[in-house]
Amino acid sequence: MTSYTFGRELRLLTPAQFKPVFTNPIKASSAEITLLAIPNSEQNPRIGLTVAKRFVKNASDRNRIKRIIRSSFRLNQHDIPNLDIVVLVRNGVVDMDNAQLHRLIEKLWRKLNRRYNG
Repeated sequence: MTSYTFGRELRLLTPAQFKPVFTNPIKASSAEITLLAIPNSEQNPRIGLTVAKRFVKNASDRNRIKRIIRSSFRLNQHDIPNLDIVVLVRNGVVDMDNAQLHRLIEKLWRKLNRRYNG
């Protein structure tokens, strides 16, 4: 049976894990969210989130955005190639409702997949 958990092995945890993603990444972006990715040697994709306080002032909004992105990643992890992905959030994302944010991130997963596979 397929597992949809979100354990530590699916997360980028340390600055040393984040840093390589910023050098020559595969990009998928919209006006509000950018995904940066590089291939990894793990057996699964990993994700790291950066939701800056300067773009999303309210802690509850930052947490909502991170929760929706993590949930989408968790459900799509088996369709995403083995990549280390950093999600960068910019202005405008706070004005989106949950459904819009979910649709946008789903679209960005597909775009990243296409760019990685060729």
